[in-house]
Amino acid sequence: MNYKSKLHRIKAFVFDFDGVMTDGSVWTLANDETVRYGNVKDGYAIQYAVKKDYVVACLSGATSQSIANRMKALGVEQCYMGCANKMETYVQFLKKNGLEEEDVLVMGDDIPDYEVLQHCGVATCPADAAHEIKEIVDYISIFEGGRGCVRDVIEQTLRLQQMWFHPDAVNW
Repeated sequence: MNYKSKLHRIKAFVFDFDGVMTDGSVWTLANDETVRYGNVKDGYAIQYAVKKDYVVACLSGATSQSIANRMKALGVEQCYMGCANKMETYVQFLKKNGLEEEDVLVMGDDIPDYEVLQHCGVATCPADAAHEIKEIVDYISIFEGGRGCVRDVIEQTLRLQQMWFHPDAVNW
């Protein structure tokens, strides 16, 4: 089945952070603070989806105030960090939001995302994801992590559902 036919049902997006919303680089400063690289276009798409009443969540194994700050700035209220078992957290996310697996598009890039990607409506990954992840997803973005892959899947979904910006309509 073509992944685009599944996009009609999507009500929620779940993204890993490092390697999806970032290029995977983590700089550690002298004071042990970590800095990550993100993409403004990805950020715009996230906040746009939130404004259009889609549920957006971050599911990360990392723990960093900078991740929480970035998500909060984009309007993402559900930022799950330090997830030792992403599947367990994902199941709680589904219950909390009254969602079925088929309602959710998930984007992950590496082994910790594997199980969650097997339990969603549309499984996606960046172009530079791990081989094992590429083998199981419905769609591999043409963009790498931190370089537009998040915008890619959000925009495709919202365009298909006629929720993306249209210059002839004031919908933002």
